[in-house]
Amino acid sequence: MNAPRANVEWSEQFRLAAKSWVAKEAAASMLEESKSSVLSQHMMKLADLPVSRAEMQVKASEEWRDFIASMVKAREEANFAKVRCEFIRMRFGEWQSREATKRAEMKL
Repeated sequence: MNAPRANVEWSEQFRLAAKSWVAKEAAASMLEESKSSVLSQHMMKLADLPVSRAEMQVKASEEWRDFIASMVKAREEANFAKVRCEFIRMRFGEWQSREATKRAEMKL
């Protein structure tokens, strides 16, 4: 996870992180939503087999394993992007608290 960049406004850091999160979330969702369609497409290539046997063969294939792995990896990346947004939000809160403490100490 990259650290927030110095001299970049908190809002801009959050905007960039959120933009990345949205893109990664969309990619992960697309893979998850297309899972049954991809399965059906692979099963259609085995049209001469009964449906249950075709499904078993597809799900046992290296290609299907790779598809599932890419789907899981995309979800992982989306989750890390979300954590990045939360990290920036927390860092801003910490900064805001330190600034408030400094102002309060200056009044004493």
